[in-house]
Order: sequence, then structure tokens, then C-alpha cells
Amino acid sequence: MDVLSSRFLLKPADPAVTTAFYRDVLGLAVYREFPVGTVFFLGGGLLEIVGSGEQGRTADVALWLQVRDLDTEVATLRERGVVFDREPRREPWGLDEAWLSDPDGTRIVLVQIPADHPLRVDVRTP
Repeated sequence: MDVLSSRFLLKPADPAVTTAFYRDVLGLAVYREFPVGTVFFLGGGLLEIVGSGEQGRTADVALWLQVRDLDTEVATLRERGVVFDREPRREPWGLDEAWLSDPDGTRIVLVQIPADHPLRVDVRTP
């Protein structure tokens, strides 16, 4: 499989509310807008808010968003009225995480990778 691009699609109960959340509260940059949806940048990926959903939330889906400075992002989001589902903390696997939910209850995991974490180790052979 030769994947050229990818995006995660969300079909919210209220597209306007969910789009406003990702744009105005999280502050994600808009990649593209079209009559039935909005696509946001997610670092190396894309998030598309499109149509209306009927199934509701599931605990089986989460957005994992790596940030440079977790404390700064948490403070900014608190100023914008976000209530966190789980406060920032170091997880047993060594990542610093804070959890929140979008208007439909989709879990969003904000992640900072500590400088000494194995994910930051250069595994290339010299």
C-alpha cells in the first residue's frame, strides 16, 4: 500500500459546535473548508469534521495529539474554558498526558514526550 495522505473523519452530532471547538477552543489551523465540512491540520495528519453522526461517542476512539509544552497548552485551554477529564501526569509508560473530550465526548489525549523518553532516542546507527 502506497499511502499518499490520510485523515481522521469525525461525524459529530452538531457539526457547527464541534467545528467551533476544534477551531476556536483547541486552535487548530484550517486546512480546507467545503460546504459539508472542515479539515484541520493535525501535525503530520488531518482531522475532518464532516456530516452528522448518529452513533454517538465510543470509548474505543481517541485523538492522540503530541504537543511541545503540555503545561502551556493545558493553561491556554483552561483559559478558554476547557475542563479536563484527567489532569496532566506522567504515565507508567513515561509520557506526560492530559485528557479532555470534544463536544461529542471523543477523547483527546494531549501528549508531551519527555527529553529522556525512548521515543526521543536517535536509533540510527552512526
